[in-house]
Amino acid sequence: MRKKIIKPLIILLLFSLVTTAQIYNKSEPLAHTYSIVARDNVTGEMGVAVQSHWFSVGTLVSWGEAGVGVVATQSFINASFGPRGLALLKDGLSPQQVVDFLIASDEGRDVRQLAVLDTKGRAASYTGKNCIPAAGNIAGKNFSVQANLMVNDKVWPAMAKTFMETKGPLAERMVATLEAAQKEGGDIRGKQSAALLVVRGKSTGKVWEDRLIDLRVDDSPNPVEEIKRLLKVHRAYDHMNNGDLAVEKGNMSLAMKEYSAAEKMFPENEEMKYWHAVTLANNGKVKEAIPLFTKVFSKNQNWKILTPRIRKVGLLKVTQSELKEILNN
Repeated sequence: MRKKIIKPLIILLLFSLVTTAQIYNKSEPLAHTYSIVARDNVTGEMGVAVQSHWFSVGTLVSWGEAGVGVVATQSFINASFGPRGLALLKDGLSPQQVVDFLIASDEGRDVRQLAVLDTKGRAASYTGKNCIPAAGNIAGKNFSVQANLMVNDKVWPAMAKTFMETKGPLAERMVATLEAAQKEGGDIRGKQSAALLVVRGKSTGKVWEDRLIDLRVDDSPNPVEEIKRLLKVHRAYDHMNNGDLAVEKGNMSLAMKEYSAAEKMFPENEEMKYWHAVTLANNGKVKEAIPLFTKVFSKNQNWKILTPRIRKVGLLKVTQSELKEILNN
């Protein structure tokens, strides 16, 4: 009798393992994590920010398209939720309809976590009943926060509160939301990677212009701190780009203002100082450029070697005597 009972139990166990393997297969990576999808109600920008104790979390969790919406798919990831979710939004479905459709069609729904937000700021999210606790989600106007495998159930409420109370650009608000999650304990396993994606609310038809921010920290002991640092670098180079644009339009006062703003954010950055100096020289202000060139050369002689080369290809528009003056200081 005992053997007759054990055999069916073994068969049942094997069936259970096979079924589990089908749900948690290798094509569906584990990204137990916390994230936010959000929209700025002033600019219309939409974004996804995420952190996990898993390598390169931004590769599959974060999805977004200007003029359409953003998606975060996590826990035991169904990567198809990203492109399929965006396609369904394009077809006119609401975020709630998108979530309902994707979850209903997925055999692994009990271990999924999903959030969808559209250009109107409507958000919907879902947490499967078998997501590893602590797990949960909160969807509100212009945002949704979701988390699983957390230290405690205070994480996602803290995220929601922080996003709603924080002022400033969308990217900075989302990073602050990640910091709030970590402050409450975050992922029970620790920290490893983070990502930040921001797209325009309205598409220009140019993908390279519509993706405003796309930053990733794939492997770090402090990924949220690092993504915050990278965002600051990104903002500084925005000032540099604005300075270059102002130069093109002949607005030197604005150019100098933008370059100065960038350098104040990163005073030790050699390249910012170098191209600032080049721009001054190209606009007939060689005397003003020389002190900047001198500071850069004193830190790294390779910039000095580079300078005659960029003159040769027309990027530095100075006379031979002016070049000699630059190099001799």
